[in-house]
Amino acid sequence: MRCLSCDKNLTDFEATRRSVSTDEFIDLCNMCFSSISDDLQTIERADLAHEDDYSDENDSQFDLGLDFDRDY
Repeated sequence: MRCLSCDKNLTDFEATRRSVSTDEFIDLCNMCFSSISDDLQTIERADLAHEDDYSDENDSQFDLGLDFDRDY
């Protein structure tokens, strides 16, 4: 499976994330999902999560060269 937004390969954890309201798969990587995570309730298989599933979100500002401390 690949992320519908950025086309990155999904981990098992990401590929099994479902919407609570529709029971459909979300098919977004953690980084792309983070932008909508506050607006969408999901069912996640925590038993499939690995450390790598959380490190992408923490490193994203450095990968993209963004400075979140800067006022735009």
